[in-house]
Amino acid sequence: PTMAHSRALLVLENFIGGKFVPCSSYIDSYNPSTGDVYCRVPDSGKEEVEAAVKAAKDAFPIWSSKSPLERSQILKKLADLIEHDLEAFAQAESKDQGKTITFARTVDIPRAAHNFRFFASSILHHVTECTEMPSMGCVHYTSRAPVGVAGLISPWNLPLYLLTWKIAPAIACGNTVVAKPSEMTSVTAWMMCKLLEKAGVPPGVVNVVFGTGAKAGEALVCHPDVPLISFTGSTLTAQRITERSAPHCKRLSLELGGKNPAIIFDDADLSQCIPTTVRSSFANQGEICLCTSRIFVQRGIYSEFLKRFVAEAKKWKTGNPSDPSTDVGALISKEHLEKVRNYVKKAQAEGARVLCGEGVDPLALPPGNQKGYFMLPTVIVEVKDESCCMQEEIFGPVTCVVAFDTEEEVIQRANGVKYGLAATIWSSNVGRVHRVAHRLQSGLVWTNCWLVRDLNLPFGGMKASGIGREGAKDSYEFFTEVKTITIKH
Repeated sequence: PTMAHSRALLVLENFIGGKFVPCSSYIDSYNPSTGDVYCRVPDSGKEEVEAAVKAAKDAFPIWSSKSPLERSQILKKLADLIEHDLEAFAQAESKDQGKTITFARTVDIPRAAHNFRFFASSILHHVTECTEMPSMGCVHYTSRAPVGVAGLISPWNLPLYLLTWKIAPAIACGNTVVAKPSEMTSVTAWMMCKLLEKAGVPPGVVNVVFGTGAKAGEALVCHPDVPLISFTGSTLTAQRITERSAPHCKRLSLELGGKNPAIIFDDADLSQCIPTTVRSSFANQGEICLCTSRIFVQRGIYSEFLKRFVAEAKKWKTGNPSDPSTDVGALISKEHLEKVRNYVKKAQAEGARVLCGEGVDPLALPPGNQKGYFMLPTVIVEVKDESCCMQEEIFGPVTCVVAFDTEEEVIQRANGVKYGLAATIWSSNVGRVHRVAHRLQSGLVWTNCWLVRDLNLPFGGMKASGIGREGAKDSYEFFTEVKTITIKH
């Protein structure tokens, strides 16, 4: 690119020890809705990670010795600052990630502020345990201490939302942090760094190193002074993290993919079920690990469900993410769009039918978005359970709808994938809801709703969907080291 061109681009810098530090090489990050380069992101590696870990280690003694209340007040201030700049953050997130401005405004950025506020509060309410042994003249109690430098690696689908979901509990518990956001969506993390000093976060407590997983992520995972890694992303990357961190016996929290079923019984309230299931299939372009991608409908209502579901899906408007009336924005990258489209092609090659969306309906885009990475909400039917479209995480606006007959059968089929993150059940029979919920291999089960979250409760998956849970108590346990102390009196 010409000098004039590169001057106009946003150039990010690593944030290490409370200062922005330039990098020797950079990677291009694209605006998915136009296909143009949007900013330049540091291509960090070992050296930068080394500097960030050192800064985090140096900041640890002072930060960890602050009282929970002092840390709580700083987290609350940071939440206020993010909220104050909500519109700027939302605009940047939408432009960088491709998601609609509406979704960024109502979901991503408010939740990022809430993450800090929530852990600012929860850190004040943990209690340790104590037991007595009068016969031995002993008292036992536990104490919890921060672990040290936390390595946090977050994905591109909910950039600030998932980064803060890690940073907030890590620093609330008294750890210091080296974070690596996705190289495809780094802008809001960089913007957040600008607010840290104003919030009262001491230098070195939060360090952000930008770059790829292969270089920056690898250096962070392999660093001997980072005892703990929290990662959200693909199962494949998690396997790599597990292997690389094993020699150091690191503590891992892994939140991975899903192939989430919705089970719709014939006594479901379709007026609630249809709009919610369309949302759970296509929200954020289907790029949420909790999205529904396999819809099992009881045979009695199958054709009615399908007719209404497709009609509703067709109403979703795909186009310019900055237009408030848009429902579906751009997918994250050209490569990802290609991958998602290939799944639809494979389904068709296997004899499945596409009822709406990709390759069936015309996609009309505004002039400025012709080169963007867009795809219509796509509904596939007549697909076999063993098809890759029913087994693998597609992570796009694609969902498969199949019929089932009995409760027993649908439980087996819903569990018949390697993942186990989230499931939804639609039924007005309370007994059935509890029975099915108990038998689904899934870390989260929603009934007659979707994505209603209480941050107090454990979040995470079974099987290939991950290891560990995060939430008020679970994050506290993950980000602290427990010690049992016995006193004989």
